[in-house]
Amino acid sequence: MKLPLILLSALIALTACTSSSTGRKQVMLFSDAELDKMGAASFEEMKKKTPISTNKAINDFVQCVAKSITKNVAKSVHQGDWEVVVFDSAQVNAFALPSGKIGVYTGILNVTENQDQLGAIIGHEVGHVIEHHSNERLSANKLQSMGMAAATAAVSLANVENKNLWMAGLGLGLQYGVIMPYSRAHESEADIVGQDLMARSGFEPSASIKLWQNMAKLSEGSGQGAPAEFMSTHPSNKTRINQLTEHLPSSMTFYQAGNRPNCQKPKIIPAPKA
Repeated sequence: MKLPLILLSALIALTACTSSSTGRKQVMLFSDAELDKMGAASFEEMKKKTPISTNKAINDFVQCVAKSITKNVAKSVHQGDWEVVVFDSAQVNAFALPSGKIGVYTGILNVTENQDQLGAIIGHEVGHVIEHHSNERLSANKLQSMGMAAATAAVSLANVENKNLWMAGLGLGLQYGVIMPYSRAHESEADIVGQDLMARSGFEPSASIKLWQNMAKLSEGSGQGAPAEFMSTHPSNKTRINQLTEHLPSSMTFYQAGNRPNCQKPKIIPAPKA
């Protein structure tokens, strides 16, 4: 089982020809044009399937925060305006896609207490786009498929007992040993890049820490808890809080209180329509 894991790690290392802004080696097998096309298509499909909020106060608030963030994103990341859509859904989530697309679910507004915490959310999501994480994830999936195909061929030719069990174990090894840690690295990187970006945009960077404290309370309050970190695609809330706290002094060097936006959160966030 170790050999295919080593081979996949070697493939990742050999194809890592670029580096992220934090110095992490990256594997990117797709072009920006391909990612933009996929991002735009996914966003259009989502707009067809998920109700869009028509609440003016909510839209004004989200658009204000998003515009404050995106104006500080390099044009090399996206040329032109960003499209920002508020989805009328109880999901506690938001996302950003290549091709300049941002989606915010109204459910996240019940967790973000003010413009600074929403700035942390949008900064984090845009951080994924800045660092080309979609490209990396698609590339990792492609390499995983290649590794599994090679392993399947090798097992078929070899005299191995319990081949199905062996392949199932390999799949778990790839998932927990390579893919999930890779995804957690993306999340941690987006946290740091997002914290710097929100600070440059005039949002108080310490709000990112308070945001994840809120997320931790929400998780605890649900009674479901969270999976062990090694079994998750995301770092634990505690890890995120610690990493953001450690990075805060660096983010504060970008923060200028005089440039603060004035995005007013509505006092009441209506429940999503049935």
